[in-house]
Amino acid sequence: MKRLENKTAIITGAASGIGLAIAKRFATEGAHVHLLDLKPEEAETAAASIRLTGGQATAHTCDVSNHVQVQEIMQAINNQQLANILVCNAGIGFVGNLEKTNEEDLDRLYQVNIKGVYNCMHAQVPFFKKNGGGVFLNMASIVSSVGIPDRFAYSMTKGAVLTMTLSVAVDYLADNIRCNCISPARIHTPFVDGFLAKNYPGNEAEMFAKLEKTQPIGRMGTPEEVAGLAIYLCCDESAFITGCDFPLDGGFVKLRP
Repeated sequence: MKRLENKTAIITGAASGIGLAIAKRFATEGAHVHLLDLKPEEAETAAASIRLTGGQATAHTCDVSNHVQVQEIMQAINNQQLANILVCNAGIGFVGNLEKTNEEDLDRLYQVNIKGVYNCMHAQVPFFKKNGGGVFLNMASIVSSVGIPDRFAYSMTKGAVLTMTLSVAVDYLADNIRCNCISPARIHTPFVDGFLAKNYPGNEAEMFAKLEKTQPIGRMGTPEEVAGLAIYLCCDESAFITGCDFPLDGGFVKLRP
């Protein structure tokens, strides 16, 4: 039997990168995956690619920062089938220290990275309780626990994701609701390629190699490796795990010189 047979999973930011890798992996393990993303065409393309391989996938256009829209989408999904899993993966990045972070930058990151996670968990928790339990998995970052230069606002938001994870885990123990988070280091996603193309045109390969060397293991992680940990944390094999943060970092936190 597949590890998520007869389960329903909701994944935000699922049209590309880590979110898409998680959606694909969950579908291969038997889950009906609901892909939530701000980009409708990309979300539908991603869902269609999963269906072509025999998986069950439905795309939804969703701005996780919009409280009412999130409530409506979660209601619609759970009206069809009560969801068992919610992966809060949607997020945006920002490079800059305190002085280079203006009020608009801070508000934008808060709306997506913090309020977006709140919106989704807040909308889903009543359905988990109705269903006799469920699993929240949030995407934090190694910047939740270590200092990284020029990541002031991003670090703030991911630190909030970590503490929200702990708070939800302890508050809903009696409801059979687990909540954990993954803290990746650098993962090779389309975001990385876009960042290099924008900031280092013509030198992308050189800069990519430098970024890889910042990881003690000698390379960036892959979205599929994040998905491998996500499937474990969301299936019944990890039923004894809640309130935990899992660094997936190639040794960055503990093994840096």
